[in-house]
Amino acid sequence: MIDFLRKTVLAGVGATVVTAEKVESILNDLVERGKLSAEEARKATEEITSQSKREFEEAEKRLGSMFEDLLHKAHVASQEDVAKLTKRVNALELKVASLEKEDGEAGGSKASK
Repeated sequence: MIDFLRKTVLAGVGATVVTAEKVESILNDLVERGKLSAEEARKATEEITSQSKREFEEAEKRLGSMFEDLLHKAHVASQEDVAKLTKRVNALELKVASLEKEDGEAGGSKASK
């Protein structure tokens, strides 16, 4: 599942690069034919690049949110969940060791009586 999502994101990045190259090619063609000035082409490139970047960042956020929702629905433990459980297990192990030690000492004092 993670590999699929990674490939999807990479495909989106690839499509963005191809689109940027295509836009640049079209704008250069328009400049060469005199339909657009170099300054207009530069501004259009900046606007398109900026808008594409915003859209990509928004899509990335949505994808991240969807991925988190999928993990939550699949009941997959987060790193925070695992850390909390590890802390609880460690505390319980200390309590068990302490109780075993007390039990051992209590048993030892009974044997000496």
